[in-house]
Amino acid sequence: MTIVRLIEYAEALPEVRVVYDEIMQARGTDWINNFWKALAHDPALLRRTWDDVRQVMAPGALDPLVKEMLYVAVSATNGCEYCSYSHTAAGRKKGMSEAMLMELMAVVGLANQTNRLANGLRIPVDSQFK
Repeated sequence: MTIVRLIEYAEALPEVRVVYDEIMQARGTDWINNFWKALAHDPALLRRTWDDVRQVMAPGALDPLVKEMLYVAVSATNGCEYCSYSHTAAGRKKGMSEAMLMELMAVVGLANQTNRLANGLRIPVDSQFK
């Protein structure tokens, strides 16, 4: 259950509707997901976050599928259920197969395990890695 009421399109302020329209156009959809509806309580935060998403998730040195998979990995590690679902769906839309998802989760699990071991044991970093 959200701690703020979700703001639907019909009740949104004009500056929020502008962002909602941009999101729907960019995603080729006719609906706004709950993440944006929650952020709409602060139109400046909504605008800033949407602009950041558009910039960071745009094609660049990393292709959009890789970026979605990285987002899934970080979301799983951070325990963000919403982002895990949202970016898994976006990854699938961009071509992520079940095999890719499962391999990604195996890497996430291994990285978290070995990170905890290295940190817990306070293993000094090899000079060759620096």
